[in-house]
Amino acid sequence: MPACLMFATESYGLPILRPLAAAARKRGIDVGWVVPAAVAAQLTPDERRVRSLREAHALRPEAVYCAANWVSPALPGIKVQVFHGFNAQKREPDRGHFAIRGFFDLYVTQGPATTVPFEALAREHGYFAVVETGWPKLDPLFGPASPSLLDLPPRDGRPVIMYASTFSHRLSSAPAMLEPLRAMIARGDRQWLLTLHPKCDDALFAAYRGLEAPNARFLTSDHLIEMERAADVLVCDTSSVVHEFAVMGKPVVTVANRVPQPFMLDVPTPADVDAAIDRALSHPPELMAAIRAHGDDIHPYRDGHSSERVLDAVEAFQRGEFGMLKRKPLNLVRRFKALRDIGQLLDTR
Repeated sequence: MPACLMFATESYGLPILRPLAAAARKRGIDVGWVVPAAVAAQLTPDERRVRSLREAHALRPEAVYCAANWVSPALPGIKVQVFHGFNAQKREPDRGHFAIRGFFDLYVTQGPATTVPFEALAREHGYFAVVETGWPKLDPLFGPASPSLLDLPPRDGRPVIMYASTFSHRLSSAPAMLEPLRAMIARGDRQWLLTLHPKCDDALFAAYRGLEAPNARFLTSDHLIEMERAADVLVCDTSSVVHEFAVMGKPVVTVANRVPQPFMLDVPTPADVDAAIDRALSHPPELMAAIRAHGDDIHPYRDGHSSERVLDAVEAFQRGEFGMLKRKPLNLVRRFKALRDIGQLLDTR
């Protein structure tokens, strides 16, 4: 029976890889999960954790699908970079989304905005292939709606506003947004869905849970897709969630985004958010045109079948359709760190 591994180091990797795992199982492919204990606690009973390198080798996976910046060379199979987010431009290109670290055989890109730069990097380095597939995480955005777990009051004409934030201290709006959110929630003229990045500290989580009200729910990021589907407008800062939301053709208000773009309604301070939400809800034609153009650039797929395209790309790689690739660079320091880190990730070697 063919097999594959899903590799994630953080809980946010689960909603990225689960649509891909479901598509693999439909093809008769056995799926194992390589995750740390904290993430393993969130696996469902039918998601089998691989606990050792010996177990990983016994599975004989054809591919390792990675929602992380690295993967251990000790794991068997084609190493596939699936990405853990869109390019939110939090860092300079050579340190961020387009950093090449020498771990991967195949990059499955989200849309032209990532495909074109990675194809140029593939020509430069010569040891990996690139295929544009769309991003598995977004398949549920465009598939049939599943029963909602949000337990919201029925929609009654009030707009639904979602708030999310990055965890980076220098870019996060979350601490400064606490009081403006409290005031807007207290007015009762909007429904609110609130979430934070799972890496935010416990005190901030407690403060945001304290904002809950009859018209405001706080949910953890594993409900992100449901929240995005339900909301009319997103309020955020510099996070890849901004781009996920825009792919659906819905407006985004950003607070001091690191690299503001035409599809965003970017404001300098939290005090400006309230008025910007009203403008977003009016759907200005120029803004909506910019949102559509951005969505087509970063993720033009609206069919909910990106996972199937990722599996097809791996099959093409196995058939040798990308020609002879160079050997990956040895890079002893990174290899040593990856071997050390996989030992810490798994229960046993």
